[in-house]
Amino acid sequence: MTFEPILPTSGVLGFRLLEQTEATQRAIYDRRPEIARDTAYFRENIANVSTAAELVADRRLLRVALGAFGMDDQLNKGAFMRRILEEGTESSTAFATRFVDPRFTRIAEAFGFGNLIGSQTARPGFADEITAAYTERQFEIAVGEQDDSLRLALNFRREIERYATASDPNGNAWFSAMGDVPVRTVFEGAFGLPSSFGQIDIDLQRDTLRDLNQKYFDDTSLAVFQDPTKVNQIIERFLLRETLNNGPSPTTPGFAALTLLGVSSGGVGPVSLQNIVLSNFRPSL
Repeated sequence: MTFEPILPTSGVLGFRLLEQTEATQRAIYDRRPEIARDTAYFRENIANVSTAAELVADRRLLRVALGAFGMDDQLNKGAFMRRILEEGTESSTAFATRFVDPRFTRIAEAFGFGNLIGSQTARPGFADEITAAYTERQFEIAVGEQDDSLRLALNFRREIERYATASDPNGNAWFSAMGDVPVRTVFEGAFGLPSSFGQIDIDLQRDTLRDLNQKYFDDTSLAVFQDPTKVNQIIERFLLRETLNNGPSPTTPGFAALTLLGVSSGGVGPVSLQNIVLSNFRPSL
């Protein structure tokens, strides 16, 4: 039987349950035949690839490469991705640098085909880094097929560190985070911003996000999210607002299976979504 992530419920409680079982669930998911085959193929063959053209020509390798950067939607855009990879990131006119979406520069930089350092595919550890990122994101996709809010929460938990530790976490890092659609979605949801927010002046968007960050986290800078407690707080704000806006989702069958993964009711405690709301968000709501 094909294993799918077990998500007994949604919202804050669902995220807490998922975190408790995450390591075990990921390990099981990574053994899915299609995941295991693709990652094994990538490890065995990527070192033999030295150009963007060779990578794009091998659909199996390209699928893992793109999936590692959350770019599964670009798989059928071979010519486009070849140009992204071939031009690298070091030139001011490089194709990847023309896009607000940071995924394009990240993949071009990671593979290095168009940069001075050259192809990184034979570098020790490269294959492991890419396949680890690939399996992590494939698990998140599977979570998102059941509950997209939980997928966004997992993505935010991983990606926010990049912006929190940036050289300018109070300025340019905000613009970079705003260009990262999943991260931006969590910020907008947590802060209760309307869908029309993205239509206003870009500088005003940044200033608004910084002001709201100051209001809820006592700091205008993204550096505040170097603290895991703050990361958890904004994720919970996001999930709470999603629950309040969309109404409670039906529980997913499979709670009994969590026991097999090593989770008991004692791990979470006799807590309801209402209790979580009251204990975590009373001052700000």
